[in-house]
Amino acid sequence: MVSEINELQRCKAVIEDKLGWGPADGWQTVDFENLSELILNQTGVSLSTSTLRRIWGRTEYNHLPSGTTLNTLARFAGSGDWRTFVKQNRDVIPEPAGEIPQAATAQKGDGWKKLAWIATAVVVVVLASMLAFDKGEPQLEKSAYSFESRPVTRGIPNSVIFTYDASASPTDSVFIQQSWDDSRRVLVDKNLHKHTSVYYEPGSYKAKLLIGDQIVQEHKLLVGTDGWSGLIDRPKMPVYLKKEEFLHTDGIGTSTTTIEQKNIALQPEPPIIKYFNVGNFEPVALGDFSFSTEIKNEYNEGAATCQFTYISLLTDDAPILIPLSAKGCVSELNMMSVDNFVSGKKADLSALGVDFSDWVQVSCAASGGKIRYSINGRQAFEFPVPNRPIRIVGLAFGFRGTGSLRNVSLHSAGKPVFEAL
Repeated sequence: MVSEINELQRCKAVIEDKLGWGPADGWQTVDFENLSELILNQTGVSLSTSTLRRIWGRTEYNHLPSGTTLNTLARFAGSGDWRTFVKQNRDVIPEPAGEIPQAATAQKGDGWKKLAWIATAVVVVVLASMLAFDKGEPQLEKSAYSFESRPVTRGIPNSVIFTYDASASPTDSVFIQQSWDDSRRVLVDKNLHKHTSVYYEPGSYKAKLLIGDQIVQEHKLLVGTDGWSGLIDRPKMPVYLKKEEFLHTDGIGTSTTTIEQKNIALQPEPPIIKYFNVGNFEPVALGDFSFSTEIKNEYNEGAATCQFTYISLLTDDAPILIPLSAKGCVSELNMMSVDNFVSGKKADLSALGVDFSDWVQVSCAASGGKIRYSINGRQAFEFPVPNRPIRIVGLAFGFRGTGSLRNVSLHSAGKPVFEAL
């Protein structure tokens, strides 16, 4: 038991070091969501954000992880499985809890060290007595279940009808989850076959049918837009913009006046304005594409002084996310290139700090197994193209406050696929 606790702590430390996101006690919900996606992409196994939060001590957890979860964490940490991880690290002796002052060590010799080790052992034993090892649930036969979906219209908001068969479930704990976000998990009747959910934002989702915490069926679901769509992000439901309120002959953008006319205050917490174009062009293979646009954030009052902005290439897998900000705020940025996540807390993202007083040109292109990102014509970053089929299915843009974009261009193998404004 003590060994399992020690090795789990060690495995978490390896993962935290690999991610470079800073101490886990400072992680936010979005960090656990991103970790869940990264683990799924690398290992093919889904660990929910609630499971990861429990493992990292953010919510109450009365069990050690199951064998499947331990194997998945070990694989993500770079080992073949949990047994291999333990074997690779068994000769690494953990340090005592806390540093022993040199003066005290000189006076008391090994007595202080023994006292420190006793204190550590007491803590571990107490923890062990509070935790019981979860041997995991028996794996269910996935072929006994079916799951599919159908959007009822084009555009957003959009209701999706899920058709499922979970009659083989040994329990009444049958859930449908709309996407990676396990807060969107709904209990359904295992003896029924229909469930509907509303999607308030477009995008590429992975819907899941779960029995308890086991995913028995999942599939990709595209919720598209009817051309361009714009919205103002709100906690419960977005406020949707009419096309004439953001779509203009010389670009896309909305004014502070339009936002205020909808009774949405720009201070003290400026809203996020989002623009989407999803499912309106042939999917573009990630291995050979090019994308470019020009973008400007036009609002820097009060709490919007950082002018946070993002561009996202939505794929049928994990997205590409290119964040921008005023130069002094790059520490707060997080960049994502499908499987690669870079935090401004642990890396130099100064190339993503820009002067928004003029249009900023942003581009990226894939060739030779690399995706290269450029700002104003200068290459800033490059990341590998994942070694699996991934396709770009949509575009998204976001501004803290107001912003504009123009000259959007997406090419596949050198041929134009989508151009706008």
